[in-house]
Amino acid sequence: MSSTLILGIISAYFCVLILISFLTSKKGESTDSFFLANRQSPWYVVAFGMIGTSLSGVTFISIPGMVEKAQFSYLQLIFGNMLGYFVVALVLMPLYYRLNLVSIYTYLEERFGFWSYKTGAAFFLLSRTLGASIRMFLVAGVLQLAVFDEMGVPFEVSVAITIALIWVYTFRGGMKTIIWTDTFQTLAMLLCVGISISMISNELNLSFSGMVDTISDSKYSQVFFWDVKDPRYFFKQFFSGAFISIVMVGLDQDMMQKNLSCKNLKEAQKNMFTFTVIIMIVNILFLSLGALLYLYAGAKGIGLPAKGDDVFPFLALNYFSSFAGIAFILGITAITYASADSALTALTTSFCVDFLDFKNRPETERIRLKNWVHLGFSVFMGLIIIAFKYLNNESVVQAVFKVAGYTYGPLLGLYAFGVFTRLAVRDRLTPVVCVLAPILTYIISSNSVQWLWGYEFGFEVLILNGALTFLGLLSISYKKTEFIDTLADS
Repeated sequence: MSSTLILGIISAYFCVLILISFLTSKKGESTDSFFLANRQSPWYVVAFGMIGTSLSGVTFISIPGMVEKAQFSYLQLIFGNMLGYFVVALVLMPLYYRLNLVSIYTYLEERFGFWSYKTGAAFFLLSRTLGASIRMFLVAGVLQLAVFDEMGVPFEVSVAITIALIWVYTFRGGMKTIIWTDTFQTLAMLLCVGISISMISNELNLSFSGMVDTISDSKYSQVFFWDVKDPRYFFKQFFSGAFISIVMVGLDQDMMQKNLSCKNLKEAQKNMFTFTVIIMIVNILFLSLGALLYLYAGAKGIGLPAKGDDVFPFLALNYFSSFAGIAFILGITAITYASADSALTALTTSFCVDFLDFKNRPETERIRLKNWVHLGFSVFMGLIIIAFKYLNNESVVQAVFKVAGYTYGPLLGLYAFGVFTRLAVRDRLTPVVCVLAPILTYIISSNSVQWLWGYEFGFEVLILNGALTFLGLLSISYKKTEFIDTLADS
């Protein structure tokens, strides 16, 4: 497939996104529209669009690439995710709607105080900036390989172009635009997966039932692992998945901003329950695609790259039909930008509301500041993507969850302490606790094999980090106050 054709496809795709932006937004719309789409988003549209945001290019490439070494063990994590989504829908979302929040971190100010609030918001900014940048790095690398290397365009320039295009279609409409662009991008991603599965099945002469049986009988289909020292151990994966979904959905401004754009709590919960079912089905499709990729390569005698992240792009761009290759490019572009554009909007929202005191500023000043913050985060993400190219030496999915474990852990501890206790804390000491917890987590994780009889931490560093934060807050807590009793009882 020529680089010119691929570039033309991507250009046409972005034209569609920009058109959606113009159709869904108006010049000079309020910041309320930018942040929460005036709380008028249809829940079913939000549920479908959230698939693209939650998966990103990491799932699109890394999950199929993990199948050879990890089999279908990733489903254990997804089972845990489902439990976490129910916690988000039934515990956290009622709290956010009751308090009528724009930024979910303002809850921490009402519950604990100024410093706890700023600490929580700062950890989100760090978490989401790094996470979104790592995800963008993945697709930037694929597009560099498929298009820009042949054209002699440096990686840094291609990243700048990519970020600039995202800025163009998000700076005006914000969440009002994101709801609909995410829906379009999720559809494009699912079409790509369907086309890839169908093409490989046809190449292997498999009917639908034959495909299911072939995958089930293959060495890749094992789901459950019960060796406690195995990184794929069921309970390790399950509980990690539950807490990962709580923090990366329920405590993440990006994902919750979409939920808060629904008309009311009942519709937001419908969205979350529907999303839970769809996300399970989609992950099964990705794992099935991974098994088929390796079965296809084995049947055709194709030597695959050593790195799992490279397997799907390698086959799609070199061995699939032109139509399937085009679908791959559209799919990875769609799924990655669905994650990056909403992250950019959420980062802008959090910084404006949590650090620039937007509620006490006139609307004209809000719009001006919002535009500058949006531009600033666009540039910052681009710089992180470029830096990650020279620092990363592991699977991107592993990197994303590792970052989440250390940066979302303090948020998990803060919210768990706020929701499940009625104790107050010495607010000025909260930043100290939230910085020390990740440091102690890293020390324990790095030495766990020697200290804990061979046990090796994986994604569950998030749980350890949250628990250490909770204990740290407990150590600086004091007797409950009348205000906290009122807040808890409400």
